[in-house]
Amino acid sequence: MRAPLKGLILSGGKGTRLRPITHTSAKQLVPVANTPVLFYGIRAMAEAGIHEIGIIIAPETGEEIRAAAGDGERFGVRLTYIVQDQPAGLAHAVLTAEPFLRDSPFVMYLGDNLLQGGIADLVQAFDRDEPDALILLTPVPDPEHYGVAELHDGSVVRLVEKPAQPQTDLALVGVYMFRASIHAAARAIEPSARGELEITDAIQRLVDVGRRVEPHIVRGWWKDTGRLEDMLAANRLVLDTIEPSVQGELVDSQVDGRVVIEPGARLERSTVRGPAVVGAGARLTDCYIGPYTAIGEGCVIRNAEVEHSILLSGSIVHDLAGRMESSLLGRNVRIGRDTRQPRAYRFLVGDNSEIAIL
Repeated sequence: MRAPLKGLILSGGKGTRLRPITHTSAKQLVPVANTPVLFYGIRAMAEAGIHEIGIIIAPETGEEIRAAAGDGERFGVRLTYIVQDQPAGLAHAVLTAEPFLRDSPFVMYLGDNLLQGGIADLVQAFDRDEPDALILLTPVPDPEHYGVAELHDGSVVRLVEKPAQPQTDLALVGVYMFRASIHAAARAIEPSARGELEITDAIQRLVDVGRRVEPHIVRGWWKDTGRLEDMLAANRLVLDTIEPSVQGELVDSQVDGRVVIEPGARLERSTVRGPAVVGAGARLTDCYIGPYTAIGEGCVIRNAEVEHSILLSGSIVHDLAGRMESSLLGRNVRIGRDTRQPRAYRFLVGDNSEIAIL
């Protein structure tokens, strides 16, 4: 009897490109359309019929991820948490998870990635064709920043991590399918120049010893949400798929287009133009919320305009002279104009922040 397919989600990265947000929160829990990025991966696996999922966590952020995702019951899956002591590469993560995976084939999914349409078709192709590995690829304009695949007659013949001179534009998307042979391949490789066990080297090892590695070209969109611009783009793409739902309270306010107003939110003399989502318990007064904005739960916006932005829970924006746009605010951030004299700018700003003065 064939071993059931398992899932492995990698959520141990430090998220240096999203600092200062990730100084205090795991990057996989930063929300897109008010849902943590990690949850999209869990749901994609559940929808593909995968019910046993291991989540690789780091010592620093693991407890936060455990608290957010729980045991997996609400997703219809069972979650097992696996601590990776150091970020030593994706192949190292596979070896760390070997006691959980055993001999099962599995899907490996990077926890900060979003993939349109889920992975059900990928699972079906893997079951049908039975390769040793199936890797997702997508054409990108800057392949030198990714692992790149070279193909011949429909099979993968070479993989290179961040090549200086890419031979193709086919980048590895952060979703892979493997059989148990990947464990031996991961043990057979040496750390790369950056000191990590690269999954591209492990897959190349499979190719070198005659194992079958097949490509699967992604036709929809894919986003690695590791940078601000990617988070905003992912937020925009997901909001484009929402269905309107107004469960909060509207007082002399209006919503236009695809807008979600979650329970307990209250809008007074405000306009929300979709696609947009306003989280539970938010308070909007005398303001305008433009398209592609996600307002987290408990946020307060007063006398301000916000567009194409993500506000995490508890943030306050008030009395701005101009529109705030293309912004990502962490939890409990406060931005506003102070009327006290003398007029001066007052900031408390974390590492790697950026502020544009109106």
